[in-house]
Amino acid sequence: MKIFNKTITLILLVMITLLISGCSEKPTQQAKEFKFQIDRFGEIQILRYQIPGFENMDLRQKKLLYFLSEAAKCGRDITFDQNFKYNLLVRKTLDAIVTSYNGDKSIEDYENFMTYTKKVWFSSGIHHHYSTDKFVPNFTEDYFKSLIINSDSKELPLKENQSVEEFIGFITPIMFDPNLYAKKVASEKGTDVVANSASNFYEGVTMKEVNSYYKKQIDSNDPTPISYGLNSKVVKENGKVKELSYTVNGMYGEAISQIIFWLEKAIPVAENETQAKEFELLIEYYKTGDLKIWDEYNILWAGNIGVQIDYANGFIEVYDDPMAMKATWESVVNVKNEEATKLTQIIGEQAQWFEDHSPVATKFKKEKVTGVTAKVIDVVQLGGACYPTSPLGINLPNADWIRKDHGSKSVTLKNIGFAYDQVGKSGYLNEFVAIDEVRERMKKYGDITNMLHTDLHEVVGHGSGQLLPGTDPGALKGYQTPLEEARADLFGLYYLPDAKLVELGLLTDTEAYKAQYDSYILNGLMGQLARIKLGKSIEQAHMRGRQLISKWVYEMGKEENVIEMYALDEKTFIRINDYEKLRVLFGELLAEIQRIKSEGDYNAGEALVEDYGVKIDPELHKELLERYAKLNRAVFGGFANPELVPVTENGEIIDVKVEYIEDYTEQMLKYGKEYSFLPTIN
Repeated sequence: MKIFNKTITLILLVMITLLISGCSEKPTQQAKEFKFQIDRFGEIQILRYQIPGFENMDLRQKKLLYFLSEAAKCGRDITFDQNFKYNLLVRKTLDAIVTSYNGDKSIEDYENFMTYTKKVWFSSGIHHHYSTDKFVPNFTEDYFKSLIINSDSKELPLKENQSVEEFIGFITPIMFDPNLYAKKVASEKGTDVVANSASNFYEGVTMKEVNSYYKKQIDSNDPTPISYGLNSKVVKENGKVKELSYTVNGMYGEAISQIIFWLEKAIPVAENETQAKEFELLIEYYKTGDLKIWDEYNILWAGNIGVQIDYANGFIEVYDDPMAMKATWESVVNVKNEEATKLTQIIGEQAQWFEDHSPVATKFKKEKVTGVTAKVIDVVQLGGACYPTSPLGINLPNADWIRKDHGSKSVTLKNIGFAYDQVGKSGYLNEFVAIDEVRERMKKYGDITNMLHTDLHEVVGHGSGQLLPGTDPGALKGYQTPLEEARADLFGLYYLPDAKLVELGLLTDTEAYKAQYDSYILNGLMGQLARIKLGKSIEQAHMRGRQLISKWVYEMGKEENVIEMYALDEKTFIRINDYEKLRVLFGELLAEIQRIKSEGDYNAGEALVEDYGVKIDPELHKELLERYAKLNRAVFGGFANPELVPVTENGEIIDVKVEYIEDYTEQMLKYGKEYSFLPTIN
């Protein structure tokens, strides 16, 4: 699981500076000397991040990071194709136009074309990375036709014997028809979310058929179930439903073989024997698709805590599957930040205390919390679903039984948070917080409490609680992800005011937690709506979770006026009148969501999400969008990767250098040329 606050987005980030930026060394190149923002298009900005201390690493470490980074880039095509069947067709066409178009590039139409192209690169496809709505070009079909005609046809992804005119006729509606493939991930209650989703996890099948297919396989009494369907596409051939596995000899094999190539190179320079064995198991999993090997790999990986260099690589998160079963490919290569890790480790060491004192029913708690490890990392390379929109926190593995029996790793991405923090402040607090005392408290404590909430979410929130025997881990289906993110958020919110945090030295002021309560409720009820077009509902899982929490406690506390929404100068503001009662409400909701998860109560989970996490007040939404637009802030942010460049002598790597690119388009074209291994249609 990840925290995205991939999304803290920039709406929340303008309110915080990261605690870990203050308690550990800064990147060697000072912020004022390093250009963090390198591009801005529409509502999106592209940043860069630094790798502190890379030049001081030994050659073995540098080679390991280089090999893992190459593996991370080799899965890019997979993510594009998983997001939508024709994404590679579109991307390769756009790349061909950018590199070979011989017309006028100074006109507005071409600027609009480049904005569209960059959005496709950014979202790994033609659907918005957050709302999952298809975004339509802001230029005409005729202009698009002229772009293709005036580009090198040899660069276009034409089928054999296909004419340029035939190609234009095929690709144009894919890009321009707003009703065709309109939603990457459908989530509307009462609809067939499989048939109505454009994501490429299913083809020619219905939700009913998918449910029936996996129901025959799943054993609810298995205490160590595999992650059914995690690494496959479901199709129907000759009237029979079947899986196409993601393996070296199956679907995505051309890209997977490249990932394996670099993982094999990493084995001799692994951090320790356990990590070398991890690589071997991961390679075997990629070759066979055997999900039992995937579990064996994750158990080994979760227990290997004594490494400086670590990574995630595989089909991991299920956010983009409407059934919450199938995982998108991703990778994060990282280095442990020793100094910044000291604070995070305190939380991990107290995991049993947090579990024992949570407000959930005893039967839903773990009697013994196993192997929760926490650290702060600096990212070296992002890949797949983590590129360019990086998370700020990660907790893996995702399998509940592995977490319970073998533990998990929780990480906070320090240099990513630091880079976000350097893009400048805005007038967000002045615009949306009317009370001086609240505003000043948020400025003073927002950094500490937000980071602490992230750590509690990742380190102990996701790892807390247990399923009752016989509960299917996938029982909540499409509601699983928003409920799980809400559960982890609530765990952190409930504990922020606790005296234990002061006792542990994590907070110095018993009033500091109020800063996070204020910012969370503001974001959940109003702030995050800036990411949604007027008239739309909330689709993204993390956003649903945040509104579910904020709206539920607002409604449940109305009688006692716990949270108040009021008008001042014809603007809407939010005021928390009773912070202690709000904590009680957070605890009550945490207890209920844990019950829902532990028992697999689909109907109750559906009701919570649909009643509190989906619908938006149109008048409030309109007001929020108008006010936010005046701030001239990018709503979303992502990253360009540093380039790790090997220095060779007589065919051997003798050093690896870091180069920080300055042109986002240049990196995208480089990736399209050097890391594109899959056929156009898969």
